[in-house]
Amino acid sequence: MQYSIGVEYGLHCLVYLIDIPPDSTIGIKELSSFQGVSETYLSKIFSKLAKAGIVSSVPGVKGGYRLAKSPDDISFWDVVEAVEGATPIFQCKNIKNNSYLCNDKDYAACALESPCVINLAMLEAEDSMRNVLRNKSLTWLNEELDRVLTPQSRKDTREYFANSNNG
Repeated sequence: MQYSIGVEYGLHCLVYLIDIPPDSTIGIKELSSFQGVSETYLSKIFSKLAKAGIVSSVPGVKGGYRLAKSPDDISFWDVVEAVEGATPIFQCKNIKNNSYLCNDKDYAACALESPCVINLAMLEAEDSMRNVLRNKSLTWLNEELDRVLTPQSRKDTREYFANSNNG
């Protein structure tokens, strides 16, 4: 299982939006420059985040992005789902229905009669992972970054975005 790097870029960029004043925005150009990623790539990620209601887009010369809701209300899972989609990681192909278990039965009836135990276990594991990610918010991430990074590093990051602020 692997999520795209877009999830990581999305989460990092969203943290930068936490500290901006409510009427301000940060542009894709500033975010992409700071992250060292192309504007085009980051724009695709932010389009997905906007569609999911995580960020709002402000058009125009002074436009950019801001959080659409409180960082307490944006979970890691919200970002994963926005960037990667909601499709389960494990895609059961009902292989058991092609085996001795269902050889003389209607496949639909067989699937109802004996659900795929492998699929059920995988879905349970995915559900556990989703619940962990639902319990990690942008606020939590911001606090953890304050804890693990040097104060100077956090200050420099905040000043970079304060000085490039579009609003």
